[in-house]
Amino acid sequence: MLEVTYTANDALATIRPDWLGTPITAKGRYVNHEYPYLTSLSAVLKWKLGPTPQATEKKHDGRRLQVADPAAFFASSDDGIVWLGHASFFIRIGGITILTDPVFYKLPFVREWITIPNPIADLPRIDYLLVSHDHRDHCDQRSITELGQKYSHMQVHVGLGLKGLLHSWLPQSCHIVEHGWYQRWQQTDVLQLDYLPTRHWGRRGLTDTNKRLWGAFMISVGDRRIYFGGDSGYGSHFAELATMYEHIDLAILGIGAYSPRWFMHHVHMAPELTSKAFADMKASKLLPMHYGKYDLSDEPPGEPRELIQKEMEQAGRIGDLVLLNIGEEIDFAAGLVRYTE
Repeated sequence: MLEVTYTANDALATIRPDWLGTPITAKGRYVNHEYPYLTSLSAVLKWKLGPTPQATEKKHDGRRLQVADPAAFFASSDDGIVWLGHASFFIRIGGITILTDPVFYKLPFVREWITIPNPIADLPRIDYLLVSHDHRDHCDQRSITELGQKYSHMQVHVGLGLKGLLHSWLPQSCHIVEHGWYQRWQQTDVLQLDYLPTRHWGRRGLTDTNKRLWGAFMISVGDRRIYFGGDSGYGSHFAELATMYEHIDLAILGIGAYSPRWFMHHVHMAPELTSKAFADMKASKLLPMHYGKYDLSDEPPGEPRELIQKEMEQAGRIGDLVLLNIGEEIDFAAGLVRYTE
């Protein structure tokens, strides 16, 4: 059993009364509080060198997400959310603008299923940047550096340990706030950001595994509440959300990078588990992400979207599934999802 101590940002409130703090080992590595997990070279080799049952299906799967131009929505003052691909979202609520996990350039050594135009030139003012964890498909140096150059007074919210990484990428005028799990930052009664546990891990190099914390954000503005799930395997933290919050309007959860399940289930959810997590949370609407842009695992590119529709249909909640193409938006004011197959 791992020996851990507990840590937090003393400047922030902790919202779970019995919480001792985020667990961390003597070597400075953060630990999933429910499922301790470290990557194993032998497991990676088993995956990469083992059988790939879906290889032929994946090779011939021509299904791709469509890409729309979000410039008109950016130029408006409408409240809503635009999906910018993978885990990147532009959110505007009550005049507050938020950007999550910006990755607008090609990742090294990763195949792209589609090419998405860089939206930075068209983005309006960004007030808050949220980075869920340090993996390169969620935390891209070039994208964050360019955002800091354009929006030099945005506030940046990250997990413990990420401030040191982002500090050299951003101007000093960008204030960086680090969160431990179950820690809240609040701006009077307007905006509230809670950083919450996920079942995942972190690393950017060979020696920094789990040196920076991973997590999800609960975004509350007025009476709207949006859960941005980052990356996560399935766990009890989803059911806990239903006990912590009176309502969750929208759950943004990953549905991709799950195959082979024996290897990926520790840190990502297949669509059947995403549907279960959504039900556990008792959220009103589900917006899937983390699929369709990068080739990160063995499933065909069109499979996650197909399977989440089947799962939600079987659960009797297909009407609560929000499917967007990249660049399309949910318009809160109109109460519409502008989606076309």
